[in-house]
Amino acid sequence: MGVKKKKEMQVAVLTICHQDLETLKSFADVEGKNLASLLLRCVQLTDGVSQIHYVKQIVPLLEKVDENGVCDPTIQSCLDILAGIYLSLSLKNPLKKVLASSLNSLPEFFLPEAVHRFTSRLQEELNTTDLYSYRKVIDNISSCMENFNLGRAGVNNLLKNVLHFLQKSLIEIVEENRKCAGNHIIQTQLMNDLLVGIRVSMMLVQKVQDFQGNLWKASNSPIWQNMCGLLSIFTKFLSDDDLLQTVQSTSGLDIILFIKTMFHPSEKIPHLISSVLLHSVDCTSVPEWFMSSCRSLCCGNVSGSAVLFLCQGTLAMLDWQNGSMGRSGEALLLDTAHVLFTLSSQIKEPTLEMFLSRIMASWTNSAIQVLESSSPSLRDSLNGNSSIVGRLLEYVYTHWEHPLDALRHQTKIMFKNLLQMHRLTVEGAGLVPDPFFVKLTESLLRLEWHIKGKYMCLGCLVECIGIEHILAIDKTIPSQILEVMG
Repeated sequence: MGVKKKKEMQVAVLTICHQDLETLKSFADVEGKNLASLLLRCVQLTDGVSQIHYVKQIVPLLEKVDENGVCDPTIQSCLDILAGIYLSLSLKNPLKKVLASSLNSLPEFFLPEAVHRFTSRLQEELNTTDLYSYRKVIDNISSCMENFNLGRAGVNNLLKNVLHFLQKSLIEIVEENRKCAGNHIIQTQLMNDLLVGIRVSMMLVQKVQDFQGNLWKASNSPIWQNMCGLLSIFTKFLSDDDLLQTVQSTSGLDIILFIKTMFHPSEKIPHLISSVLLHSVDCTSVPEWFMSSCRSLCCGNVSGSAVLFLCQGTLAMLDWQNGSMGRSGEALLLDTAHVLFTLSSQIKEPTLEMFLSRIMASWTNSAIQVLESSSPSLRDSLNGNSSIVGRLLEYVYTHWEHPLDALRHQTKIMFKNLLQMHRLTVEGAGLVPDPFFVKLTESLLRLEWHIKGKYMCLGCLVECIGIEHILAIDKTIPSQILEVMG
């Protein structure tokens, strides 16, 4: 048998513009030992892997320079060119991560100048008007937020401009998509660009420090105005059936995240979201900015898919742990369950059914988090004998032999979580054997052995309460299995 040849790492060569090349040539020293000389040798190589070796030498060289080097025009120009190099590299090029990692180790006294240079170069990127270059800019915004100190600082410095760029790019990409109706190749690319833009908007809100404070929340703040603009865009995307469902579902995530970030006081967020999900928003009591950005969610006929994706956002973007949302959070959890049950009887489209199963499984995860520090009334509402658990079990039984593996997997997650939920509701009650588990086990054992779904559930029960409790309920199980096996 032949030995499998190890796949060589593919690294695209980094290049710079003619002006930057001339700058390096003008600053390179005769001995070839300064930073300009190092970068010049690097960019003149035709092999990306070899360039990595040179990139890794940047910081060790700068560490030999004293603080006065900050004023050196050579170093200033090189820092500027390095910023340009980083932003020119594609997201998948290993050189981008290597360069970011190297620049993260810059001597501290170089950081202000490096941040200044990087911010200037990033602003140039944001100024682009070529729609088909937007994706590269969006990718750069994303990479700046991923373990890259200079990038994060640059985005922070230009936050209002970054948000404005995202707002502009999302609007223009959707418009271009409509113009290209019928050209499936271009439309696929545009939809992918749109999805990435929506995700990067989410990442910004989650990672940028400025959103932790309240200074940006003034209605005349450019950041606030851009946030409202983006929220309005996501609301439109959510209900636009011409867009991919992944675009719509991600917009649902963004809507809830933006509401969570923007709405004040935070204690009223669960009630607001409940009213949106239940189509019961009191338009006279919500802020003007919310009505302006989310009017269709408050006053219009919201489609089932849109509500489904808002449920997904509710479960994914809010903090369910440690009862941090209090009783209103518990009420929202229950409202979300009832909305999902209603949708489960309405949704027939296969892709939406798959979304629904994942979201229902996600609901059980959130329920477990809340139950770990919940009120007695919630424990009563979610114990094994409750109507909600009954509806969830009904969903499991209906779908445990679904032809889609992924959907069957979600039913298993739901069933395991239901068992955990019940245990949390009776913790300390000392019910051994627990009536719910006994009844559940007996009902499963009564089913015919050819029903495959029962094995999944019985397996989960064994994990939860132990085989000895199962056998205590019915000692004939081993003989029944042997009989079926012939």
